Amino acid sequence: MSTEPRLAEVAEPEPAQQAAPGTDQAVKETLEDYTLRFAPRTYRRWTPMVVATTALGGIAYMADFSIGAGIGLAHGTGNALLAIAVAAVVIFVTGFPLAYYGARYNIDLDLITRGSGFGYFGSVLTSVIFASFTFIFFALEGSIMAQGLKLGLGLPLWLGYLVSTLMVIPLVIYGMTALSKLQVWTTPIWLLLMVGPLVYLVATDPGTVDRFLAYAGTDGDGDINTASVLLGAGVCLSLIAQIGEQIDYLRFMPPKTEANKRSWWTAVVMAGPGWVVLGALKQAIGVFLAVYIIAEVGASAAPEPIQQFKGAFDAMMPSWLVLPLAVVLVVISQIKINVTNAYSGSLAWTNSFTRVTRRYPGRMVFVLVNLGFALALMEADMFSFLNGILSFYSNCAIAWVVTVATDIGINKYVLKLSPHAPEFRRGMLYAVNPVGVVSFAAASGLSIAMYFHALGDTLQPYSPVAAAVIAFVLTPLMAVVTKGRYYLRRADDGIAEPLLDEDGNPSAVTYECHVCRQQFERPDVAACRTHDAVVCSLCLSTDKVGDHVLPAAV
Repeated sequence: MSTEPRLAEVAEPEPAQQAAPGTDQAVKETLEDYTLRFAPRTYRRWTPMVVATTALGGIAYMADFSIGAGIGLAHGTGNALLAIAVAAVVIFVTGFPLAYYGARYNIDLDLITRGSGFGYFGSVLTSVIFASFTFIFFALEGSIMAQGLKLGLGLPLWLGYLVSTLMVIPLVIYGMTALSKLQVWTTPIWLLLMVGPLVYLVATDPGTVDRFLAYAGTDGDGDINTASVLLGAGVCLSLIAQIGEQIDYLRFMPPKTEANKRSWWTAVVMAGPGWVVLGALKQAIGVFLAVYIIAEVGASAAPEPIQQFKGAFDAMMPSWLVLPLAVVLVVISQIKINVTNAYSGSLAWTNSFTRVTRRYPGRMVFVLVNLGFALALMEADMFSFLNGILSFYSNCAIAWVVTVATDIGINKYVLKLSPHAPEFRRGMLYAVNPVGVVSFAAASGLSIAMYFHALGDTLQPYSPVAAAVIAFVLTPLMAVVTKGRYYLRRADDGIAEPLLDEDGNPSAVTYECHVCRQQFERPDVAACRTHDAVVCSLCLSTDKVGDHVLPAAV
């Protein structure tokens, strides 16, 4: 019989002791939006549809129009549409299990990754990859906004980059509370400005559709070929990591019950993997508008969303109204997505920093870090080599997302070698789990080598396929080889209360952390190694000497 701590209820706290460095920040959980931890039921007061609308508000980004235009210009409409469709299917299939786990267990993608094959420190690598995604796309959206401000207001690009960076800071400070209001109220305006011009052009000039479908591209004769489709899909698949930003909102879903299960599932599918449906439509619209702009203005302006919508607005309204509306559309879109990029990036950086240093400086520090990286990319004119950046990045993103999705779908539900309920707390997980780390490293490494022609020119377009296939095959293979022994360092967290309630939702029973003296719900605490009490996950993360971390147990 185990002699380790096991609590049926909150024990009387020990006399006050020195808190772990950084735990004074734990009292700011509403402001910090439960950065490093499980999102408690007491905070999740939004309905499923409000959460879904907030999550989908971040899909307002203009990059899709540029991505679609770039693929269409290079490979022609037929290849571009097939590439967009292939990428959308992959993103939907891999995004579904991740979105479900985030919404069901109320944790973000980093916490999911920890327990889905990577280990407590192993997922630091993927957190950095996700943080890179957020500042790359922040820079892309900021560049698009700067183009709009230059065209509409005459601001030089360098100043436009600075304005687009600084204006999101006040909106990001208060996390989900402010973002939900922003996204809900701006979405109808954005949809009207985006869809209106497209409907008008198709209705008044059906010839635009014929020109769109017949466009052959600059690099070929318009015939469908596998290499062109896969090269285009590789660019689109750089967006596969967007599911992480969706989960940053979906983790605030209310518990799933019999009464709300229909709206709950609708919200999860729509705002989880379903984001890619809208994303794919925007990419296709980007191809359409680019072909239209080529006929009206010329190829040089076609990839820029501000020029695409300026040309479309020109056809349907007085000239004095064209530029203001185009600028308004670009600014609204940029704000809607870049508050999400800044918010999600700050979560990813904070997660990584706290685990490595065992110090929690607060999320706002990393909002500024993320914005600094993004501003540097913008000033380096990343927009001019957009497709190259995205094609390279997609190899890493695909390897990560497919590894985690495969661990959930195959290792948890089919092989049953991975624990069904996600685990993220320090002490419960091994530092590194070879299942995810080896699979990810092999998939990303080999696909990057292919991308840079190390395995020949013929295989180069297939690097995204290689990343997905290698990750999909190696993840269950590594689980079988290791017999699943590196998932859990210990199975018992020392607390008698079950993690899940009778409906399978995370338990809402509260405990007081004896380090920071705050109340936390059951999934966010574990028994203390040295005291007859419980410790919250953040205090465990910031425990420099490991006094509170439970020992390993077979």
